[in-house]
Amino acid sequence: MSRTIIIAGNWKMHKTISEGIQFLDALALPTETKQGFEVMLFPSATALCSLSNHRPELSYGIQNIHEEPFGAFTGEISATMAKELATVALVGHSERRHVFMESDQRINLKIRAALQANLRPMLCIGEKLEERQQNKTEEIVLSQLRLGLKGIKITDLKQLMLAYEPVWAIGSGLTASPDQAQTVHALIRRELKNMGITDTPILYGGSVKPDNAHALLLQPDIDGLLIGGASLQAQNFSDIIALALELLS
Repeated sequence: MSRTIIIAGNWKMHKTISEGIQFLDALALPTETKQGFEVMLFPSATALCSLSNHRPELSYGIQNIHEEPFGAFTGEISATMAKELATVALVGHSERRHVFMESDQRINLKIRAALQANLRPMLCIGEKLEERQQNKTEEIVLSQLRLGLKGIKITDLKQLMLAYEPVWAIGSGLTASPDQAQTVHALIRRELKNMGITDTPILYGGSVKPDNAHALLLQPDIDGLLIGGASLQAQNFSDIIALALELLS
């Protein structure tokens, strides 16, 4: 069976334009386009234009969008604005949920806004440490998935991507084991199938590094990686790209 692998880097609030260009100059990429393989970056919004012009062979995403198409929302970026610079929008990242207190209902509106603007939404879902310790992983993950997609037509979700990011593993140095990650990915896959949604890539995120990326990508329901800290270093990100390419060779 053919396979698609997506390697995505979320820079969060790191790297100026000049630092981003230095990173791209140091990044090792395949010399030829590899079918079923995509490298994606989520830099700061201020760097999107410069970086996408510098290395246009990559896919570029925006880290956040507002749910309204325009209006008096100082400092915000609409999906329509983002579409001029990016092809993907992160929605529901744990920092948006738990630092900026975004609700599932607002996340649902952002997914709708992304789809309306023809941006590919990447919905992030995942449980906190105390929720996992209380055996609530399935309850939390499925609730976030269902509420995030509530009321959206299946035919409108062909461009949907998902990222499972256990909150307890993000930036903590802890990583879900390959078996733990696969279990949740399989759960998400079953739920999507029950909803009538097929062929949706599901990425894993949470303290991904070169030394654990290979084992994670070997899992049958892990279609790629959403990488935080390791994506800030060109060598680490290049190493993970190389590991992913080996699986496709």
